[in-house]
Parts: sequence; C-alpha cells; structure tokens
Amino acid sequence: MPAQFLLNVFIAVLWTLISDESELQFTTLVAGYLVGIGIVFLMHRFFGERFYLARFFALIKLIFIFTRELILSSKLVVGQILKPKLTIKPGLFKYETVLQGDWEITALALLLTLTPGSVVIEVTEEGDAFYIHAMDVEESKEMLLKSIDNFEKAIMGVTR
Repeated sequence: MPAQFLLNVFIAVLWTLISDESELQFTTLVAGYLVGIGIVFLMHRFFGERFYLARFFALIKLIFIFTRELILSSKLVVGQILKPKLTIKPGLFKYETVLQGDWEITALALLLTLTPGSVVIEVTEEGDAFYIHAMDVEESKEMLLKSIDNFEKAIMGVTR
C-alpha cells in the first residue's frame, strides 16, 4: 500500500514538473494526483495487493455504518426513556467474533460501547468473544447482533 501511494505522489510531482506552466500551481499538482490515481489503479495488480484507496473508501463506509447504527440505537434508547413505564429487561450475553488481531477487536469493542444501549463488559483472553450488556435483551438483542455483524464486515474491509 505505501508503494502505491508513493508512486501516485511521484506521478503527481512529475506531472507538475513536466507541465508547461510559467509557475507552479496547486491545481496542476491535484490534476497530476488524479491522473496518478488512474494509473496506479490500472497497475495495482502488479503490486500484489489491493488498490490503496479501497481502504479509504472502506473506512468511510465504516463511519457511515457507525453513524446509522448510532442514530437507530439512540432512537431506541430515547423511545425506552420516554415510555411512562419501564419495561426493559437488561441482560448479558456472549458474542463470539470472527475478528482477529488487537486493532480489529478493540475497534469493534469501542464501536459497540459508543452505541447507546450496549456496553462491552469484557473481552475473553483469547480475543474471540465479547461479553455484552444490553439495555433490553428481549427487544434490542436482534438489532444489536445485526449491527455487530455490519461492524465486523466493515472492520474487515478496512483492515484486510
């Protein structure tokens, strides 16, 4: 990935230096960078790894997924708070994850903890399972499992 980025920057600088302008302009550098993106995209198979901007787009997708899940879970929590009588049944459950590595597991734990209505209490020593506290196990467990699955796919898209 760093080789692709450096090649793209090299193409952008080369484009700027070769252009027939009396003074250097930032727009010429940006145009060279965009041309470099096209060239590196066509050549990325020769590097033996995926296109370097794919991770950036996967990160943007992860941010959008987190924002959507944050809004949905906040709506659920506010709905529970505004009910005249609390009918929640909080509880704990264990979730086994397919993620590997410290960064992936930590990212998932933080994303779940930042989502209202759920808290990661503990990660197992092996890092393959989470103990999660849900605000309302009966009502929100299915939604939480679906959001965990979305988070896992998005995190794997960024890291792998």
